[in-house]
Amino acid sequence: MTTRIIPPPAPGVWPSCAALGRSSDVVAITRSSVEGMTASAPSVPADAGILDPRTGEHVTSVYRIAQAEPGRTAVIEASGRQVIFGELADAAHGYARGLQALGLTAGDGIVLLAPNGIGFLEVYFAALEIGLYVAPANWHLTGPEVAYILENSGSTVFVADERFADVATAAASEAGLDPARCYAIGDVPGFRPLAELTAPAEGSDPLPRDRTLGAPMLYTSGTTGRPKGVRRPLTGASPDQVTVPNYYFFAGFGIEGSDNVHICGSPLYHTAVLNFVAISLNLGQAVVLMDKWTPEEMLRLIDAHGVTQSHMVPTQFSRLLELPEDVRATYDVSSLRTIVHGAAPCPQHVKQAMLDWWGPVLTEYYAGTEGGGCTITGEEWLRKPGSVGRPWRTTTLKILDDDGNEVPTGDTGNVYLQMHGSRFEYHQDAEKTAKTYVGDLFTMGDIGYVDEDGYLFLCDRKNDMIISGGVNIYPAEIEAEMTRHDAVRDAAVFGIPHADWGEEVKAVIELAEGYTESDELTAQILSDLSARLAKYKMPRSIDVVDELPRQANGKLMKRTLKDPYWA
Repeated sequence: MTTRIIPPPAPGVWPSCAALGRSSDVVAITRSSVEGMTASAPSVPADAGILDPRTGEHVTSVYRIAQAEPGRTAVIEASGRQVIFGELADAAHGYARGLQALGLTAGDGIVLLAPNGIGFLEVYFAALEIGLYVAPANWHLTGPEVAYILENSGSTVFVADERFADVATAAASEAGLDPARCYAIGDVPGFRPLAELTAPAEGSDPLPRDRTLGAPMLYTSGTTGRPKGVRRPLTGASPDQVTVPNYYFFAGFGIEGSDNVHICGSPLYHTAVLNFVAISLNLGQAVVLMDKWTPEEMLRLIDAHGVTQSHMVPTQFSRLLELPEDVRATYDVSSLRTIVHGAAPCPQHVKQAMLDWWGPVLTEYYAGTEGGGCTITGEEWLRKPGSVGRPWRTTTLKILDDDGNEVPTGDTGNVYLQMHGSRFEYHQDAEKTAKTYVGDLFTMGDIGYVDEDGYLFLCDRKNDMIISGGVNIYPAEIEAEMTRHDAVRDAAVFGIPHADWGEEVKAVIELAEGYTESDELTAQILSDLSARLAKYKMPRSIDVVDELPRQANGKLMKRTLKDPYWA
């Protein structure tokens, strides 16, 4: 089955929130915006970004916006600390000059180990300005794991925050990195203060020399092994304009306007999280950064700063819905226009509850670090519950069998994507790259099907699929049904060895507050489940844990639970 995005049914505009009393531009995706997302090299519209009063023209990118309106608010930390565009760009220019003074040139790399904060973004935009690759390290990793990223990425400069001093010093030592090239945000033993990275300008021009757009080098989450760095060729583009794909990526969600306020509640080392923050800033939007996400604090910040858009994950929805009604009612969230979510499957009952609360401002996408993707608006989802949408204009979607042949519409198979005009490679892992591709199509390891209207429905990760007695069983379906029970806060389902069937279904759950583990409760959960699932899908046993192991982006680390049974 091959499908490309199908033109929306309504003339000129995709479904918006107008029907429910919100302004028609809330999550409207105009046909002109979608038509712009083609492979025919469109340009960024002349009215994108902010107006430069000096020239009467609109500008984009942190660096140009800083020149046009230096006092414009750029970043607001949850603590209240703020930085304006002029300050953000000045810091970035200084660090960029310093990196060049160390001998770094376009194509070289740095690793950044820091929490969400202004310091992270100053260094990030410094590297992007001079053509460097930036590898943000997951700060849950150990010293040896960060050392692996330093070595694998080929980075020669390491910037770390004092919060992760022990990990940073261990990583730098194991990677054999020159201490003179290790810089600290705060105080890290053996590291140079970040201020020492700043180099003076040459004459009156604050800009570094040889400016060309760099790129993030994001590492996949490593749920099936060591993380893999996704490295794309540098394009030679100017850093002084938001890129065409990034502009139309935001336009596709209807969030390209400079009047938007973005809130970031997840770690910046995640691909989508970092991209949303960077693009928001490059379009002149203010960004509210949360250092630690909690549901009520997010509501407070939305209310306080008039937040209009965010990128979230389903686990955050679940935690928000756990708040008492009186707490929810305390905060005004009417400023919200678009909440984009992805990264993990969202149970249908959770999404429905969020739509009931916030209105159809939720837009879901299916994509990964590797590129390409699908999108579905809130109103579309109400017509196609459970779907992750139709492919972007820049994406081709195919469902293939294990031999690489296309399957008929409605049949389940391996989900493959092609991002037009772009390929990627897993850095220093040619074998994994080769296994990922069939021709120009790549897979992220998911199983799904496409319906007659071109909407993609995901069944599960191929590596998570259970084969019991020759029958394919998809854990995501069982997990979604289990979390419908009031006692089940979170659930993980996977296969464990069975002498006759090959595998049997195992469930591990996290109980909701106020519930205690007991045989009676387990029996009640299974009884409730049996009314909604076929017998062969039923868990043969349920274990209870205090907390399921999830990454900060909401992805469940099933290997942690599953591996002991297969050892």
